Amino acid sequence: MRTDHQEAVRKTEKKSFFCHIILAQTVPILLVILCSVWIKGQSGPDFSILADKAFQKLYQNPDDCINYSQSLLISDQNPEHRIVLQNIISQAYAMKGDYIQSVNIYSQKEDSREKESLSYFLQAAGDYNLADQYQNLDLYSQSQRIISGLLADHKLLKGDNPRMNVITAKLYQLQALNFGINRNYNQALENLSKSDQYLGFNNQENRILEMENKVFRASFLMRLNKLEEAKYLLESTIVLAEKNTDYYFIQALAYENLSRYYFLKENYGTAVEILEKGLSRIENLPYNSLKAKIYESLSKNYFALHHDEKYHQYNKLYTELRTKLDSSTKEGIRYIVKLVETNQNNNLEFQKQKQLTKISLVSGGFVIVILGLLIYFLILKNSNKDLKKQSDFFEKQKNQEEPAVQNLSRETSAADQMTEKDPHKISKEKGDEILQKLEDWEKQQRYLDKSMTISALSSQMGVNTKYLSEVINNSKGKNFNAYINELRINHIARLLRTDPVYLNYKVSYLAEYSGFSSHSAFTTVFKSVTGMSPNAYIQEISKSRTS
Repeated sequence: MRTDHQEAVRKTEKKSFFCHIILAQTVPILLVILCSVWIKGQSGPDFSILADKAFQKLYQNPDDCINYSQSLLISDQNPEHRIVLQNIISQAYAMKGDYIQSVNIYSQKEDSREKESLSYFLQAAGDYNLADQYQNLDLYSQSQRIISGLLADHKLLKGDNPRMNVITAKLYQLQALNFGINRNYNQALENLSKSDQYLGFNNQENRILEMENKVFRASFLMRLNKLEEAKYLLESTIVLAEKNTDYYFIQALAYENLSRYYFLKENYGTAVEILEKGLSRIENLPYNSLKAKIYESLSKNYFALHHDEKYHQYNKLYTELRTKLDSSTKEGIRYIVKLVETNQNNNLEFQKQKQLTKISLVSGGFVIVILGLLIYFLILKNSNKDLKKQSDFFEKQKNQEEPAVQNLSRETSAADQMTEKDPHKISKEKGDEILQKLEDWEKQQRYLDKSMTISALSSQMGVNTKYLSEVINNSKGKNFNAYINELRINHIARLLRTDPVYLNYKVSYLAEYSGFSSHSAFTTVFKSVTGMSPNAYIQEISKSRTS
């Protein structure tokens, strides 16, 4: 049991880096730019103070921040002021893990009649906010595509405008996180260094960015096995965050990361103490995504300490909260896809569109809408196809207890038909003999042998390779490679369904165990057979076992 758990720990540990990165991205440093730097040059001091106060509440309590910002929206009709406040509200919902409302608030400020009058800075800020929304929803490629386009603009990278410098720093930070998600940690660290170059560290938003970059840098360093350097960064960040008593989110985030250092050192007792400190900072606050990660880490450490009561307590809290967050994420994705359908995210092309005529704008927008609809319907079609494949696969699994005699009779019938259609091919008797040998071979599970080929199988059976291929094609309805791969997938799927121990194994181990040469080949064939990825299948089985 301990070994199985360690496998599960290593599996969940892979996700932990991405989870806390996504959580940290909900901290709206962009809003500091809008609230303190830009406003100083464009707005009166009254709104600057009010917006800054709204930003401060993000770190104290997202619910208070939402109520306060919404009260300001009622009385302030200035379009750019409203964008500032809506960005704050959108980020507050994201920090709560309510991605549906976060996307909803974001979409409300996408008014094409007002967009043309917005400054270059606010348009870039809006695109950054969209990239952040995509990353919150685990749509990393879309997020990276937006950021790459923005960072290719030399106007953004000049470095002579303080307000643009901060958004540039945030873009490099977000790009670093995208590289980290793809496990390219060296490039991630390079992007964090670029982010630091655009920071002056002379005001509040810069100080927060500096602390965030330290936490992210420590995460990447731990992935590169530079544990002591990571520990030093996290401890120094905690000292800075504790000096500002209302930085609850950053404090909890830094403590959660520091606990991973002690977990890797197998000092589970110290890891628990640190996690409890982090949890105490946000236990009564709705930072649900970060709270779920802390619950998960606490359950892992208590399991390692054999403290069953605490393990079950935190594992239950984690499972319940994770289920709510996953549901919110799925709905948020549907919502943001709908925005693409209705052409409400055309701001991704704002730099090119400014240089086009009105006719080009209309035609370009029309093309984007059509492409968006085509992509949507293609995705929908593929989704329905996968759903049907999943349904058929689970139905097949239910029928796997059907007597082997019936299966053999169906295969024999196929052999009969083959013989009747072409009497010059293999005889019925020979076909039946080969089918019986195939059935015996399947029962022995020799298809799990990674080196198994049709030549090797024909040699073991003492039959002609051409005859064997002909019987498989006609009785199984597929060639040898598809036949043996389906056997392997059915075998591992049956083990996952009947033996909960296998649910804790890494996908790479399941691939090797079932006879595949690589993790990627296993994943590709698994989805082609079942209609879902191995991880999705494992999650589905796990849910059905707990329900």
